[in-house]
Amino acid sequence: MPQVEQTPIPGVGVRYDFVTREGHRLGVVQRPGGRREIHVGSAADPDAPRLCVPLGDDEVHTLVEALGGLQVTESLARLQQYVEGIEIDWLQVGAASPVAGSSIAGAGIRTRSGVSVVAVLRGSATHPAPGPEFRIQVGDTLVVVGTPEGIAAATGVVRGS
Repeated sequence: MPQVEQTPIPGVGVRYDFVTREGHRLGVVQRPGGRREIHVGSAADPDAPRLCVPLGDDEVHTLVEALGGLQVTESLARLQQYVEGIEIDWLQVGAASPVAGSSIAGAGIRTRSGVSVVAVLRGSATHPAPGPEFRIQVGDTLVVVGTPEGIAAATGVVRGS
């Protein structure tokens, strides 16, 4: 699997890109406010894309589905179907969340709910199997697995209710 490079671009945002087998540089620039652009260029010069395509939120979701994102959702649905009593949910960390700024261990999500945080989605980056020292930030999405009751409790922990 290609290595994804993350490059801060002052005044613009962050570029995430990699080089394909054929030698093309494929990247996404994420701008403040969530706007995204797809860039295609040569591996030799990441700063001179030959093609730049701005994408709206709906277009981003459509592209993700076309590239297999829908398959992930379907796989998770099948997992829930075959493993009785288990649920998977995505919990947003808002500005008022008491877990924002805490490590996963410090937030006590597993201790207080019995639910495991199996991944953290931050911007366009995914942090699978984060360790107990991983710091939760406002805007993160916590992917959690547990019982329906545990997920309800974890939701309360994350929301502070």
